[in-house]
Amino acid sequence: MASTNDLKNGLVLNLEGQLWSVVEFQHVKPGKGPAFVRTKLKNVLSGKVVDKTFNAGVKVETANVDKRTMQYLYNDGTDYVFMDPDTYDQLPVTPEVVGDAAKFMMENQEAVVARHDGAVLYIELPASVVLEITYTEPGLQGDRSTGGTKPATLETGAEIQVPLFLEQGTRIKVDTRDGSYLGRTS
Repeated sequence: MASTNDLKNGLVLNLEGQLWSVVEFQHVKPGKGPAFVRTKLKNVLSGKVVDKTFNAGVKVETANVDKRTMQYLYNDGTDYVFMDPDTYDQLPVTPEVVGDAAKFMMENQEAVVARHDGAVLYIELPASVVLEITYTEPGLQGDRSTGGTKPATLETGAEIQVPLFLEQGTRIKVDTRDGSYLGRTS
């Protein structure tokens, strides 16, 4: 249990049997009436975001979530297999839990695996990853970085929009949260 005064971003709460992660919070002290805490909560499993208000000082139940950095090994056809680098224990994770993160995962890459009571809740990748473009239409003379975009297929199989001047074989930095192009790497 924690007080609403102890809330911080990333804290996972157990409300009515569901797990909710605190996205943002704000302590409000109106001129008249009691203080309260306005929060934005994200459902850990479904991703649904809701606004919820708590009276200041109220006790809320927190959930014990174990976040551990693990190494992604391979996809065995049905599950994604992660390994704990300390104990070498392997953990199969279903595609439903991995979700869109699968589009940007390379073998031997590290990711944060969040578990609660032994069940895997979600996979968290670094904010950006470096991937190689395996296929894109060739650029034309006159294509500049301020121009339009074209589709490109990455080595993980994901397809994103990149500037016209990029060519096949170029290594680029990609934002794992929304799949946007961030820049070239050498």
